[in-house]
Amino acid sequence: MCGIAGEIRFDGRSADPGAVARITDAMHRRGPDGTGVHSAGPIALGHRRLKIIDLSERGSQPMVDPALGLAVVFNGCIYNYKELRSELEAAGYRFFSDSDTETVLKAYAHWGAACVEHFLGMFAFALAERDTGTLVLGRDRLGIKPLYLAEGPGRLRFASSLPALLAGGEVDTSIDPVALHHYMTFHSVVPAPRTILSGIRKLPPATVRTINADGTSSDHVYWTPVHSRRSEFAGMGAEEWKERTLDALRLAVRRRMVADVPVGVLLSGGLDSSLIVALLAEEGQTALKTFSVGFHAAGGEKGDEFEYSDLVAKEFSTDHEQILVDPARMLPAVDDTISAMAEPMVSHDCVAFYLLSEQVAKSVTVVQSGQGADEVFAGYDWYPPLARTPRSKAVETYAGVFTDRPHSDMADILEKEWLLDHDPSRAFIAEHFAAEGADETLDAALRLDSTVMLVDDPVKRVDNMTMAWGLEARVPFLDHELVELAAACPPEFKLAHGGKGVLKEAARGVVPDGVIDRPKGYFPVPAIRHLEGPFLERVRDAVTDPVAKARGLVRSEWLDRMLADPNTQRTNLGSNALWQVALLEMWLQERGI
Repeated sequence: MCGIAGEIRFDGRSADPGAVARITDAMHRRGPDGTGVHSAGPIALGHRRLKIIDLSERGSQPMVDPALGLAVVFNGCIYNYKELRSELEAAGYRFFSDSDTETVLKAYAHWGAACVEHFLGMFAFALAERDTGTLVLGRDRLGIKPLYLAEGPGRLRFASSLPALLAGGEVDTSIDPVALHHYMTFHSVVPAPRTILSGIRKLPPATVRTINADGTSSDHVYWTPVHSRRSEFAGMGAEEWKERTLDALRLAVRRRMVADVPVGVLLSGGLDSSLIVALLAEEGQTALKTFSVGFHAAGGEKGDEFEYSDLVAKEFSTDHEQILVDPARMLPAVDDTISAMAEPMVSHDCVAFYLLSEQVAKSVTVVQSGQGADEVFAGYDWYPPLARTPRSKAVETYAGVFTDRPHSDMADILEKEWLLDHDPSRAFIAEHFAAEGADETLDAALRLDSTVMLVDDPVKRVDNMTMAWGLEARVPFLDHELVELAAACPPEFKLAHGGKGVLKEAARGVVPDGVIDRPKGYFPVPAIRHLEGPFLERVRDAVTDPVAKARGLVRSEWLDRMLADPNTQRTNLGSNALWQVALLEMWLQERGI
């Protein structure tokens, strides 16, 4: 887990190693264990290292192989790197390190851009060919690892973090109106390739981009999950689906044990993280370190779920740390969390993950986390209505249960210059629902949520908040083979027992029944859900700042109503409407935009 950066020029000039160094240095929290820049002609590569595999200096990056004429920077982990290494050694390649990064380099030399199809893991990489001047960018199937891009006159820059690109300079920081519409519709999700800033884009998941020396480029999408019934699973009943699911999850958890440092678990006390703990115990993990976070109650809302995490910790005899956040730390943590965001993210869970990660990083460098199970196995309450919806009404129904607000409501919130005469968010949903490979309405919704909405909300949230403390988070529920299996599972098995039915059945006898049958929970952060006192004043300061007024995103009439009554108006999914607007403004101000 690291931070990568670089520049390629198309105008005959050499790359600017100084700019790449600034971009790289801006990601020091992602990789506190080392740094490096490699520059050769039109391409420069930068890297911040977090030591997970091969702790020696032989694993340092940028990694250059003069014999092959290749240089690479890599972020993430290839879980099957040892198996691939053996295969590549049999093909005649010789290795000088024990790192998974070198496996990426040799795999590209052997298979070309198709190397990604051999990787089991999470990754973003940039690989430069010395002799052709070609740069190849790649991102993992589920977009667990980020990769941002900024075009400029005669050049392209890239980095693991959007703010890092700002440190390189010469970026168009104007607001993208379509991205703003997405932000206000999809609870801050801006699907790739857009970001909230016009001058920065992101490489979509499951994509390899080959950039030629003359600036031309081509994309190859190498993986698309098929959300339909498959012949090899025909006739399978609930019992066999349960067994297949448990076996696939066991394998996913086992793969993510690969490390040269201890691996812990972020234990919320929910089904998903509890299953991970149980399966790690099955694998023989003893004295497993587990961590839970809680907050003091506010607005009549409970702030912790310790009773469930304690139950799991006791059942599996983990070395458990219960972290109760002092209320005095909350307000400063809000600004620190915003500073850690690569893009503005409205979920109050961000603060929970940030504060949790701060403490966890004092004990371990790698954790497994339960993110993704709800989107993969249909755990949210908006999925059952979709299962009863014909495809002809799918887009309308999905928009009604999932989006923050209809397009028509934008006129009440945004200033006139930011209003669009069309609804790009509804069009985005319609385009995805119309694509082949999803049999039923629920299939199409799960495909959109697991390949788009999940990537730029929960997954990005975990990456940003853990990496702010040099902590690597691994997500077994986003093992692509498990995702493929779940995509083929008939909807009725996923929707059973109030959602995630097949997963709950797989958990019987593995985790305590009290965890399986509990009401669905989440990381509660009551102080942000119910804005009052110093938190409301922080919001007021941001949205009434002269910078905010000059930006002119939000109508003053709407803002006055919200500040007078900050906790009544909620989005369709129950989020605080004022917080959504304020978070964007605070993020922009934090970036000096």
